[in-house]
Amino acid sequence: MKKFFNTLSEMRYFLMLWFSQSFSALGSSMTAYALVIWSYNQKGSALTTAMLMVCSYAPYVLFSIFAGTLSDKWNKKKTMLVCDSISAMTTVIIMILLETGNLKIPHIYIINAINGLMNTAQQPASEVAVTRLTPEKFYQKIGGFRYLSSSINSIFTPIITTAVMGVFGMKTVIFFDLFTFSAAFLILLLFIKIPEADSFKNKNEKFIASVKSGLIWLKKQRGIFNLIMFLSAINLVASMYNAAFPAMMLSREGGSEKAMGVVNTVIGISTLAGSIIASAVKPPKSRVKVICSCLLFSMSTENILLALGRNVWVWSLGGFLGWIAIPIMNTNLDAIMRLNIPVEIQGRIYSVRNSLQFFTIPVGYFLGGLAVDYICEPIMSSQKNNILTALFGCGKGSGAALFFFIIAFIGTGVCLYFKNNKDIHSIEKKSLKHFNK
Repeated sequence: MKKFFNTLSEMRYFLMLWFSQSFSALGSSMTAYALVIWSYNQKGSALTTAMLMVCSYAPYVLFSIFAGTLSDKWNKKKTMLVCDSISAMTTVIIMILLETGNLKIPHIYIINAINGLMNTAQQPASEVAVTRLTPEKFYQKIGGFRYLSSSINSIFTPIITTAVMGVFGMKTVIFFDLFTFSAAFLILLLFIKIPEADSFKNKNEKFIASVKSGLIWLKKQRGIFNLIMFLSAINLVASMYNAAFPAMMLSREGGSEKAMGVVNTVIGISTLAGSIIASAVKPPKSRVKVICSCLLFSMSTENILLALGRNVWVWSLGGFLGWIAIPIMNTNLDAIMRLNIPVEIQGRIYSVRNSLQFFTIPVGYFLGGLAVDYICEPIMSSQKNNILTALFGCGKGSGAALFFFIIAFIGTGVCLYFKNNKDIHSIEKKSLKHFNK
């Protein structure tokens, strides 16, 4: 018990930040989930809902490389407070437009773009804040904590959102989002002090030189760079999956808002279990092998079951298998990054990483929505009593199922291609050396 309370004492500021930000994230994810359902019901198009995320990620990718340099120079706490406040204002705008009957899909695109821009500056500041608030020996644990909260939110988001929308309407979902923001804002403002660097050698460094220094550092670290490229390819596949998921769940035979909520809840339960495992286990001998194996298992199971399944039970099994290992993968990835990137330049390196690792997400969402609406659905609508209809069914949503089958092989191929990359494995010794100090 003494060790437990000592751990709590050492991690108290991280825990306060983690809990409050996780609570706020629940409200934000509920609003996002409600808007996806609202948008799909308006148009019935996978591309329309996919464009919601394209608008969110495009500013994030385009400006991340510059935001990290600013994050290293700016006060982390103030940056987080300002960015969160502007995002909350956009939520208020959605509520006003909804209340007056003027909410349109283009409005949501613009608001998502603004939120994406705010996240561009907030995310690297948050990453550095976590590093500075937490002793190095707890890096494995904080990764588990963060994905634990993410999985809990995944469980409750569809359940609470569907229930609240059904009984009270979408406006109440937005009110809850604003309440969670207010609680997190006050806790960060009043109770958490984020240490700033006492001595930043390059604090007077010019802006462009700072941006270049992040690129130069990453260019020299071939292992980290190749690992980022691996994850960039995985994100392309994952975002195509996300683009097709609502279209299949909401329109395929056996699918509905309830079915999508059940599958999303199972995914949340799966990530919760994975997060508990990630928080409890000791650091592995090879983090790289864990990352590769987890992604290979995920890509080779979930997409196949989603494609071939005809009911919520099979889809839920696919969701469980596909996500159980993701928190374990992310925890080890998080530790590798924190242990290999010097804290004084983490902001700019994380931002360069974000630009490289996440630029495929808006591309994937766009390609996924386009492929479902204009390739796979037309192909399946022209099929009659053949092997394709036997595998994927017929009617609206069968094209999305065909698309899941295709990306299952793409994702597995990406994992096998990077699995034995020598540069990625070269970072292993350095990570373990730092972690075991």
